[in-house]
Amino acid sequence: MSKTALITHQDCVRHEMSAGHPERPARIGAVLDELVAQGLFQMLEQIEAPEATRDQLLLAHPATYVDDLMARSPSQGSVQLDADTSMNEYSLRAALLAAGAGVKAVDLVVGGSFDNAFCCVRPPGHHAERAEAMGFCFFGSVAIAALHALQLDGISKVAIVDFDVHHGNGTEDIVGDHSQIFFCSTFQHPLYPGKFGANEVGRKINIPLPGGSGGDVFRREIERDCLPALRAFAPDLIVISAGFDAHRDDMLGGLSFLEPDFEWVTKELKAVAGEYCNGRMVSMLEGGYDLAALGRSAAVHVKALMS
Repeated sequence: MSKTALITHQDCVRHEMSAGHPERPARIGAVLDELVAQGLFQMLEQIEAPEATRDQLLLAHPATYVDDLMARSPSQGSVQLDADTSMNEYSLRAALLAAGAGVKAVDLVVGGSFDNAFCCVRPPGHHAERAEAMGFCFFGSVAIAALHALQLDGISKVAIVDFDVHHGNGTEDIVGDHSQIFFCSTFQHPLYPGKFGANEVGRKINIPLPGGSGGDVFRREIERDCLPALRAFAPDLIVISAGFDAHRDDMLGGLSFLEPDFEWVTKELKAVAGEYCNGRMVSMLEGGYDLAALGRSAAVHVKALMS
């Protein structure tokens, strides 16, 4: 059994964009409740997420962007940042906690306290570009975690794998040119955000999947393109953008994954981590908007991390 940390914070639930918005506070409870129901929660060490520091945010974002976002944070009411992304008075703290969770997870895993960690936080982060909040995201939490890891002893290469139904455009924008970071994103296309960069042999792989694709297509593409390149890269740490909105029941996507597909990819990545990273993995919650499917999918993911 692997020693797995669960990093979360109750204040992530206080961020809310609007009534009926799919990226809603109940997402956190859906995951935690299912972990409890399956007897997994009690086997995990729960750690409270800290806020990311300014210096940690600046690993991924320019100071002008960070300052502007902080200045726009309302004391009451809400502020609209794009068509589907807004801030209430608790959003900035939640975003800082989400980014801080990834940094904390990296420190714990690289430091040897845990084999791996799952960050059950919101808002998600993989759409946040260097200087633009978008797609429910404010800070590039996974990118920040990866860049932070590269500052630590023993970490010279980090791999990011994103299996959310939407392309991790923000992560690609932030780390796409970084020679020490491998990036692989599987996603439905065409679908929001509708753009992705060119592949780079051995370092960056974007895998667009047609609408309606099921787990068989996903597994084939991961086995053919992602896993061999990941092994060739030989990372010291794997960071996962764990989005579960590719599930068949999710209303924001059109892929047809099921829980065994998320379990499979987690085990495959865990095998690579065992070969090259001393088992070191950090996973961060991204999408997943059907609450029942999200809870079940996240639970099989966490169970695979713990195995």
